[in-house]
Amino acid sequence: MTTISMYNASVPVFIKMLNNLNAILGKAETWSEAKKIDEKYLMTARIAPDMLPFTKQIQIATDGVKGCAARLAGIEVPKYEDNEASFADLKARVAKTIVFLETIKPEQVNGSEDKHIELKFGPNSFSFKGLDYLLTFVNPNLYFHFTTAYAILRHNGLDIGKKDFLGG
Repeated sequence: MTTISMYNASVPVFIKMLNNLNAILGKAETWSEAKKIDEKYLMTARIAPDMLPFTKQIQIATDGVKGCAARLAGIEVPKYEDNEASFADLKARVAKTIVFLETIKPEQVNGSEDKHIELKFGPNSFSFKGLDYLLTFVNPNLYFHFTTAYAILRHNGLDIGKKDFLGG
């Protein structure tokens, strides 16, 4: 019987999805240049007035996966400035996150299923065990924010599809 480890369920999955995201960002950059679409417009684009803009979707996705890997590994979470203003900036952020994830070793993450994870967002606090943190908080958030970023670009005319989202 094959089993899955905490590492295999997190870091390689995160890296694959971030590589897919970076490929989409590259397509968006090329497309916006060819169509003479101001990047600033796309960086602030939203599908609905009450949702976060495109740039924030990428920032939250990268923050989520780097935070998860670091917390499960018991190391400090890298801090980013959240000052990206272009596709090049966002691609650099995604690439930096991949480089960080590649430093995480299986032995740092495996066995963290019951590790206590405490998150604070403003006045709100959330408490998880490692497995629940990964499966019920981080993974859904990664896919939510990646899907939202994808949908914003699709809505604005970028010719991307499921194959781009899932990668090769």
